[in-house]
Parts: sequence; structure tokens; C-alpha cells
Amino acid sequence: MKKKLAAALPLLLAGSASAAGLTLTGLDVLERDHFSLLEGKRVGLITNQTSVDQGGVNAVDAFSKAGNFRLAAIFSPEHGFRGKAEGGVLIDSSSDPVTGVPVYSLYGKTKRPTPEMLKDLDILVFDIQDIGARFYTYLTTMGYAMEEAAKAGIPFMVLDRPNPIGGAVEGPVLEPDVSYFTAYFPVPTRHGFTAGEMAAFHKADKKLDLALNVVKMENWDRSMFFDQTGVVWINPSPNIRSVDAEVLYPGLGCFEASNVSVGRGTDTPFLWFGAPWMKAGKIARELNKAGLPGVKFRTKSLKPSYDMYAGKKCKGISVEVTDKSKVRALDVFVRAAWLLNKHNAKDFVLKPLEIRKMTGSSSFFRMLEAGAPPEEILAEFGKENAAFRAEAAKFLLYR
Repeated sequence: MKKKLAAALPLLLAGSASAAGLTLTGLDVLERDHFSLLEGKRVGLITNQTSVDQGGVNAVDAFSKAGNFRLAAIFSPEHGFRGKAEGGVLIDSSSDPVTGVPVYSLYGKTKRPTPEMLKDLDILVFDIQDIGARFYTYLTTMGYAMEEAAKAGIPFMVLDRPNPIGGAVEGPVLEPDVSYFTAYFPVPTRHGFTAGEMAAFHKADKKLDLALNVVKMENWDRSMFFDQTGVVWINPSPNIRSVDAEVLYPGLGCFEASNVSVGRGTDTPFLWFGAPWMKAGKIARELNKAGLPGVKFRTKSLKPSYDMYAGKKCKGISVEVTDKSKVRALDVFVRAAWLLNKHNAKDFVLKPLEIRKMTGSSSFFRMLEAGAPPEEILAEFGKENAAFRAEAAKFLLYR
């Protein structure tokens, strides 16, 4: 995959980068060390368009040119090898037109690498940029691949990348009887882990007999957001187009368990929510009065070109992020859903099973239906993730 991304390279020199220097991803560190950890191996790489080094070169190109090991297979997640497919669209396996290496889709006929796909490999390597929300599927792909690598006796390596929304934790821990592709890890909705930390957590949680190696980043800490790292930005999926959208996604993404549009088919997905029937003026005023930190709200009507309410004018609310470090996206969602239930009770629909997958807990739907105020719901969320926050400390690789 040839992707030089020349237009994005000025980001590498941005003054917003860490005072200690630009963040080096696991891929950058592996390259700097001449890929010595992969010397002589037949390598399977789980990757997509987000896997680039500090020069904007995709990992597939970097791996294929290394010369001291063989890139034997490529595995792609949801949205495909190039990240262009919309969410939920199944993808066929193919081959990379540049290298000729087979590209096995892990979002098609199977979501797990099969024994046939793994039989000629010495190691599986994962390098994909996550966005920090449990229901975003890239880390589930990693978890499934770890489990299959353990069964096959193949070592697993994670080339770590930033959690682009930092290390904060929000929302309930996934309840034990919930297990779906979008609801797999027993972690909070906003989990605060990097991919490498989630891999260590998952290995322990599932008691996997797996040789796991995390190639750590350099010059990254948990207070940093993606635009402070100097790492090249590439849309991780078609509708995540900015760090602000990533910050709001763990909250506004929960509206996908309802009949409220999150802006798919508009220019501002996950920075807006609306519906033809929404009493947006009242809701925006009350959201601003609520004093939610780091955000401002204003009314804005949009007409999605596809997805929910395609071609229909939707009254809605645009969310402006004024301070990423203060935003609590689940607070925004809970308050907004409560107001929708108050002002649009006849029209607003939450799907009980789907919202349980998104938040991870049955408490939200139950308490909202019972008329509990937002403060009470959020306090319950805090109780539900307290034990996780204490347990998670043992898996943290960065301060």
C-alpha cells in the first residue's frame, strides 16, 4: 500500500508535539531498530491505512522493504485494508496489488484468522490506530486474533499507538453476559488503554497461553491527545475525521442504539446529532445551562445524504469541543438522552439490547425509563467502573 501522505508531513513539525519530542509509535521504534525482532520470520500483519511511520510510509511498504524477514500475509479489519468501506459492510479477501501478498479479511466470512491463514506464519503483528471506545471494533479484531494465535502456538506482537483521547475512563464496565463484536472486552465504554495495554489485559483476562510482545511507544503519556503527538493523522474510519470526533465518539456513538442520527451522511459525523422530530432549540438551551465542561451546543439543521433519515431535513445539535481534556462524552450523551426523553418522549426510541451493548450495562436504560436524573445515572456509572480503574493499573505501560 503506497501512501506517502506528503500533505500530512507538516504535522510532524507541529509545535503541539510533546515537549520531550515527537511520539514514536511501535512501528517507528521497530524500524529504528532495523526490525530485529522479526529477523528471519514469516510475518502476518494485521493492519489498515492508519498504520504509518513518522515519514507517512504504510507498514506494509515498510515491512516489504525491510529485507531481513518475509511479509507472508496481511489481515484487514472492519472498513477494509484501505479504510474506505462504511461500517458494517462485509469485505472479501484479496491481495495487495503492490506486493502480491494475500490480504485476508477479518470482517467478511470470518472475523477470526483461520488455521489455514496462520499455518505458514511464525508470528502475528498488530498495528492499527484505535480511538479509545470499547465499541470501536479494531481491538476486538486484535483480541480474536490473539486467541487464534494462542491456539496455533504463534507469538503475537503489538506495535503500540496512542490512545488518541488520552487515558481517562468513562462509563460502565461491560456486563459478564454481554459478548458481541462491538461489545467484547470487560472494560468501560471509554477504556483509557492503548492497544498494547488492552492486549496485556486481554491475555490476563482470558488466561491465554500466548507469547505476547508489545513494542512500546516513546514520548507519549496518558494526558496527551492525538494532535499533541506529531503522529501522522489518517481517518481511522470514514466517519471519524478529527480528534474532536474521537473525543465525542464514546458518548455520541451511543445514539446509534436509537432513532437519532449521529451525522453519518453529513460533513460532521459524531460532532452533531439530530432527527426530523427533535425539539433541538429546547434541548440545546438546557444542555448549555447544564454546565457540561469542555463543550458548547448550538442548533443546526442538516440533511443526511445516506444512513438514517437520508434526504430528510433533521433538526439537530452541533457540539463544539472547547477543551478536550475536560470533555466527558458519556456525560454529554446521558444528559442529551435524558432531555430527549423529556421533550420528545413520543418520538425518541432507545433499543434496549443495542444500548446495553453500547454502554455495556443494563443500568442506563433501566434508570432512564424509571425517570432517574442524569446525575444519578452518571454516579451509577462511576460505581460500575471503580473496580476496573483499580485493576487496570497493573496493565498500564505509560504514566
